[in-house]
Amino acid sequence: MCYTLEMPTLRSSDIGNYLYCHRAWWYRRQGYQPANQAELVYGTRMHIRHARKVLLAGFLRALGLLLLLASLVLLVTQCVSGWGA
Repeated sequence: MCYTLEMPTLRSSDIGNYLYCHRAWWYRRQGYQPANQAELVYGTRMHIRHARKVLLAGFLRALGLLLLLASLVLLVTQCVSGWGA
């Protein structure tokens, strides 16, 4: 006869939460809800804003490199053509 214990599903977010704060992970597993809901919502919004800024910075960096490359190409073509002479 085979006895199987039903184990709760372990998610990767559970591992991250556990590594970040063991006590908070345990409280959450016990069904306790954090009392600072407003702060958690604010923190989530700040992370979303930061992520948008990081994406925008990456886009602007790529655009800057593209413009630098275009200016170098124009400079080389001007040098090769004799500066419009």
